Amino acid sequence: MIPLVVVFSIVMAVLFLRSRLSDDGFVSLDESFPLWKVENDCILAKNGDITVCFRLTLPEIFSLSGAEYAALHGHWVKAIGILPAGTTLHKQDWFQEAGYKADFEQDGIAGNDGDDFISGCRERFFHERPYLQHESLLFITWTAGGSRPGNSAASNLLKKSIVPKGALDNKRMQELLETVGKFQKLLSDSGLIQIKRVFSPEITGGPDKPGLLERYLFLLKENDRPVLKDILLKPDWKIGAAFPELFTLADVEQLPAGCGPVMDYTKYATDKTRFSVGFAAPVGLLLPVNHVYNQYIRILDTSTTLKRLEGKRKRLQSLSAYSRENSIAKDATADYLNEAIGDNRLPVKAHFNLLAWTENRDGLKPLRGNVAAAISHLGAVPYQESAGAPQIWWAGLPGNEGAMPENECFDTFVEQASCFLNMETAYRSSDSPFGIRLGDRLSGLPVHVDISDEPMKKGMITNRNKIVVGGSGSGKSMFMNHLLRSYVSQGAHCIVVDVGHSYEGLCELLDGYYFTYTDEEPISFNPFYIPEGALLDTEKKESIKTLLVALWKQGDETFRRSEYVAISNALSGYYTFLKSTGTVFPCFDSFYEYLQTAFVRELQNDGVKDRDFDIDNFLYVLRPYYKGGEFDYLLNARENLDVMSQPFIVFELDNVKDHPILFPVITLIIMEMFISKMRKLKGVRKVIVIEEAWKAIARSGMAEFMKYLYKTVRKYYGEAVTVTQEIDDIISSPIIKEAIINNADCKILLDMKKFQNKFEAIQEVLGMSNKGRDLVLSINRANDPDRRYREVYIELGNQLMKVYRYEPSPEEFYAYSTEETDKLKVKRYTEKFGGDIKKGLAALVADMKSEGTA
Repeated sequence: MIPLVVVFSIVMAVLFLRSRLSDDGFVSLDESFPLWKVENDCILAKNGDITVCFRLTLPEIFSLSGAEYAALHGHWVKAIGILPAGTTLHKQDWFQEAGYKADFEQDGIAGNDGDDFISGCRERFFHERPYLQHESLLFITWTAGGSRPGNSAASNLLKKSIVPKGALDNKRMQELLETVGKFQKLLSDSGLIQIKRVFSPEITGGPDKPGLLERYLFLLKENDRPVLKDILLKPDWKIGAAFPELFTLADVEQLPAGCGPVMDYTKYATDKTRFSVGFAAPVGLLLPVNHVYNQYIRILDTSTTLKRLEGKRKRLQSLSAYSRENSIAKDATADYLNEAIGDNRLPVKAHFNLLAWTENRDGLKPLRGNVAAAISHLGAVPYQESAGAPQIWWAGLPGNEGAMPENECFDTFVEQASCFLNMETAYRSSDSPFGIRLGDRLSGLPVHVDISDEPMKKGMITNRNKIVVGGSGSGKSMFMNHLLRSYVSQGAHCIVVDVGHSYEGLCELLDGYYFTYTDEEPISFNPFYIPEGALLDTEKKESIKTLLVALWKQGDETFRRSEYVAISNALSGYYTFLKSTGTVFPCFDSFYEYLQTAFVRELQNDGVKDRDFDIDNFLYVLRPYYKGGEFDYLLNARENLDVMSQPFIVFELDNVKDHPILFPVITLIIMEMFISKMRKLKGVRKVIVIEEAWKAIARSGMAEFMKYLYKTVRKYYGEAVTVTQEIDDIISSPIIKEAIINNADCKILLDMKKFQNKFEAIQEVLGMSNKGRDLVLSINRANDPDRRYREVYIELGNQLMKVYRYEPSPEEFYAYSTEETDKLKVKRYTEKFGGDIKKGLAALVADMKSEGTA
């Protein structure tokens, strides 16, 4: 038990409510303070009211469909329906302006030479980014009999002393706790809300952290230090340096003509799709000012209420002949009674108010304009309280819900009242240690998102594979650069098969291997190379055999068991030969020479016939890859051989993507290289990214290999990512559906506006729901013109669907840009600093900022 007089002893000693509410002009808070103590984690008021406190974790905004909002509304109705008569539910949502605090302890932040240069640039870029910090509190108050004020004049703010109406007993407390336990269970069962009790230390606060009561009295943030402020009610209302304004929905004349769990958010809608947000969203996160949204629902005794309203109806009927207003009021009362009895509705009293504030007196006018516009979006009439504002504000004090004047409430049913509850919150960061940094859709606030490990643990997905779809100019390459940089910085090994020079800057930043094909420097590999100290294992042997067979046989040619045995023997003999000599370099040339000499003699000694293994045909077909042949460079590389230890490798195949021989062979070598890496690197995340190259792979008869890769990679802590921009390929290709889509539980889509007229076909192939379709077609429809970013849709296992921002820092933008002019700028600045791309990027951005063009 923690007496509030102890917690607030300092406050009460020096703090006064300055107002003309008494003869001397001052009312001591000690005299008017309505609360008594905190016991069993409940707030006990001096008049006998008991309040239980909760903290709510709500669904993230823009993440629910209309059906999900309706289901959530239904859970609220059920939960409120079990509360006994005389209970007041008070939901209090805080929205406070805040700024993002960068983590300046990271490498690269303070200009040091840390490896994570890009993370440092990003942290500086987002430092102090403004956003609305939201938290949702819920108070359930069991009102003591006869303690409820009938009108504003009876508020306990105006009383010199408060005398309890009756003594509290443990039985009453126990009944309340049992009821709120059931309430908590019903609300949690929705699967969309987490509800947790708030215990005594958080209610009362401490020397370093304000409690709920101090925060409300002084408009403090959760992490602010406790501070005392004067509260001035007249002539101007002030709380410390803040100028508050109170707007209410407390009269039927102010209410909208209709309400529901959802409303259309036209900014993200199209002529073919609707976009849903919660009905109260305009006075929640969509209102960009400091404000507290208070929602009160008081449960009434049904029989008493109906009897009272029946009497009112009869009085109005007798007076209806004298006034049309009385006639209309009589009909409205009759309709209310008919619905209450016919549909078994629970009658309630409801009140909603919005307390907004600014610390700049000149900001009061725009503040009022913003709040009035937000209330108007509900279809309601904005009403600014003046005379009754102190009493209504005072009733918002946690534990003092019973002080809400009854003349400030209106009669309604729980179904309608629940529509006005704030249903959503801001984007949250994942607690997972692994992930990527994206942005809140409203403000761009950085959030940590795990689209691989956490969804696997929660059972949302069964594999980590991804398909990324986005038209030209949608920001696809920029996003993929960001994803891969994030993965590599967290220990992943990535291999990229690209056809558009999209990863050149990233590869230089990460000091990776960049293989590209030109006539002057053609791409080359060495699948025969084994690092010093390593052994020829079965995996390596099988990989080389697969390559040799692919070089020898066409897709329609048969392959006999005897040929497989002969090639296997040839490889075993070759590596024995290498070990015995110790001077021969392992490559295709030395392997070919071994076949011509030692292996031919071995076949002759063993009496192997040509029908079993035609060595002459084998040597003839492979001759172009031997020295002097057309492709003698391809399998004889002597540089960058240890790909197993290199975490980032890019194969740029733009110049050979249409070559009928080179492209399939090169791709097969890359695939086999990745599979070898995938199986040998234990406990390390492995990622292979196949850009538009998948189309050429499919044409080369390698669809089965793609299926094998996608099904196998998940078993080895790996991810296969396919990236495409050709929408027609998605619709028409059975390969991408059978081999890729069906085995990729994570779907990432970027701007699809230009394809909205044929999106139904894309939706069907991708297996997307209507909710996913609406989210995808909302991308980039209401972007902030003052910021440079693109939006991205991420779907996990057809369960979690959300749109994020990806807003690169200037350094990221120029490092990842695929525009030729941007690449030339980066190259020029990099050369100025002796090839150091990090210093080059920093200088480029600094110069552009000074010119005002960054």
